[in-house]
Amino acid sequence: MAVAKKKEPRSKFYELLQAQVHNEFNASQQYIALAVWFDNEDLPQLAKHFYKQSVEERNHALALVQYLMDTDHHVEIPGTGDVRNEFTNVTELVQLALDQEKEVATDIKTLAKAARAEDDYQGEQFMQWFLKEQIEEISSMDTLLKIVQRSNGNLFDVEAFLHRESVGDGGDDPTMPPVAGGTL
Repeated sequence: MAVAKKKEPRSKFYELLQAQVHNEFNASQQYIALAVWFDNEDLPQLAKHFYKQSVEERNHALALVQYLMDTDHHVEIPGTGDVRNEFTNVTELVQLALDQEKEVATDIKTLAKAARAEDDYQGEQFMQWFLKEQIEEISSMDTLLKIVQRSNGNLFDVEAFLHRESVGDGGDDPTMPPVAGGTL
């Protein structure tokens, strides 16, 4: 019979890490909502981009889960928060994605600071990859927002750009920490 790990008081870093699991899963769900919106508007390249973003955020959540398990901490898989589904224009969707990535970057910085403040050198080192990743995520969404704005409403130009160019790393970073269950 398997013995469940008991919940022990955790440091601020581990409490924030557990909260970040929720944030990453919620970001994944929000990206699915954006992808579905684009799919419904017959914009396959934008839909594909955001479906990939959703998987990437899911992988980030499960990398945090794997780290919690590897460091012998209790893990709770949370539900997700509210997801926005109603939009009036494409700029609104991409702006939401950029704002979401900026919020995640703030959360990741807070995690890194908490690990450092607690002299948790392993936790601080673990967060370094996520700090680097947020630079790429913000840059990618900022680029996409600029392309959408420059298109002046011609979404076929945005579609052509995404078909032709690569925006972001697509989640294919070989330096990413291990993911519980493996990456998708």
